[in-house]
Amino acid sequence: MKPILFALAIFFGTNLTMNAAASISIASPAFQSGAEIPAKFTCNGANVNPELKISGVPNQATSLVLIVDDPDAPRGLFTHWIVWNLDLKTTDIAENSAPAGGIQGTNDFGKRNYGGPCPPSGTHRYFFKIFALDTKLELKPSARRAELDAAMKGHVLAQGELMARYSHK
Repeated sequence: MKPILFALAIFFGTNLTMNAAASISIASPAFQSGAEIPAKFTCNGANVNPELKISGVPNQATSLVLIVDDPDAPRGLFTHWIVWNLDLKTTDIAENSAPAGGIQGTNDFGKRNYGGPCPPSGTHRYFFKIFALDTKLELKPSARRAELDAAMKGHVLAQGELMARYSHK
């Protein structure tokens, strides 16, 4: 890993090995990168996941991982949704649905589903991250973020992210 990527990985709280040249794309028709997340997808609305579009999965990938987190939470990184072993053919995750074939782990709300933005105050950034792995993960469905990060280490072929914001209402 190049020194600058290693420094960024440490800064953002991840120690995943990745190929700097490989990228995968994640987007949403519900909001643009850097924009405000509509209330519908938060605790102030229906609290359902937005539709997500995935593209650019490397041919050598075996599975996908989806992570939604908030690095601006008062106690540090807060995980809103983790899903692993998504099928490589996943190009669309419908609104208010779990990705077909994926295993949802336990988020920091203590639940095994999507938990929308719900900042206690101010504006927070929310990252929707997609990872292409060279393996399927052997994790219990109750696994939490630390277990997922550890299992992914050394297996990331490509990654992409979509960042959007939400303000306390």
